[in-house]
Amino acid sequence: MTKILPGISPFVSGYRTAAPRRLRVALFSGNYDCVRDGANRALNRLVAYLLEQAGAEVRIYSPVAPQKAFASVGDIVPVRSVCIPGRPEYRIALGFNKAAREDMEAFAPDIIHLSAPDILGRQAQKYARAAGIPVVASLHTRFETYLDYYRLGLLRGPVDRYLSRFYRDADHILAPTPPIRDALAAQFEPGKVSIWSRGIDRTIFGPTRRSEAFRRHLGYAPGEIVPLFFGRLVLEKGLDVFAGTIAALRARGHMVRPIVVGEGPARDWLARRLPNVTFLGFLDGAALGEAVASADILINPSVTEAFGNVNLEAMASGLAVVSADVDSASALIDHGRTGLLVSPRDPGAYAAAAASLIDQPARRYRLGRAAAEVADGYRWDAILADVARVYERLAGRDAALRYPALDRQYAA
Repeated sequence: MTKILPGISPFVSGYRTAAPRRLRVALFSGNYDCVRDGANRALNRLVAYLLEQAGAEVRIYSPVAPQKAFASVGDIVPVRSVCIPGRPEYRIALGFNKAAREDMEAFAPDIIHLSAPDILGRQAQKYARAAGIPVVASLHTRFETYLDYYRLGLLRGPVDRYLSRFYRDADHILAPTPPIRDALAAQFEPGKVSIWSRGIDRTIFGPTRRSEAFRRHLGYAPGEIVPLFFGRLVLEKGLDVFAGTIAALRARGHMVRPIVVGEGPARDWLARRLPNVTFLGFLDGAALGEAVASADILINPSVTEAFGNVNLEAMASGLAVVSADVDSASALIDHGRTGLLVSPRDPGAYAAAAASLIDQPARRYRLGRAAAEVADGYRWDAILADVARVYERLAGRDAALRYPALDRQYAA
């Protein structure tokens, strides 16, 4: 006999007892586990949520490296790729090859999710449109901003036009912040864009992770102010601005010794330009949380992020943040209340902001406390559930997530 919950129609209850096929998602990624960065970690969290909590099936189509950068989640179907000269950690997919296409046809996805506007994503998009499969595209990185760092500014026009075509041809776009959502909605249409924000892992990041013993082990004296750079050591993260900021602080008489958490091909470049720095390399889990919370001021000059996980994780750790005033940062930081926003390419502006926090410890603590409170509202489960609802709606399966408890409690 069919059980019917109060307030739920027999149609919905009957639909659930019919045990429809689990939602199938084909995720296309440029480097799903080749590079340990915020975008790939977010994709892995999404896949874990879909498999473990949303009851979906997922197949990932991505280049693979000889060695993973981190332990990834889900079944990966390799696609042909080559590494970028001079940047072996990054791989470029050579397209949606026959083997991957046949695997996806056998998988028969309800949704195709494209996380990178590369040739793999573009070819998968064209295939999906011809096959009538809804396409979701998520924006993770402002790729167009990379061009200036590699002296390729002349390509900005063609790149902008290509990205416009890529996102226009998606059925739905997942934007990381309200400013980016609004810009995309104005370019395309409001109903086509929604927000996929990011969450914070409170088991890793929090003010209580601060450790005076950790600071002493690294040679920092009690009360010494420790600036932090946190992220991949690549030029497009604004390493030149960070180095200039520390030099400007030292010129002001603040003989700070920064902590740098992260690794990358520009490590030696930074070390040559910025002496007397504590490099900790890649950290994860509890060690990462301890290192971040044990600093005092995050200096984040990057303009390439679409969201800014680094800012959020530092905020959750109770740090005062001095960040480039770009959309990804202004969506998280209320200037003067939960952090400071400065002109993106001006080391003097960063140095002045950081010096003000060094000279005003009460203000620094106040910003850090307010930032931690704001960061506590970024919960992964609620954020990832929003993505799953987008999938269900586009696949014509709204009821499947409208009453998710029915799957577990009232299945036939």
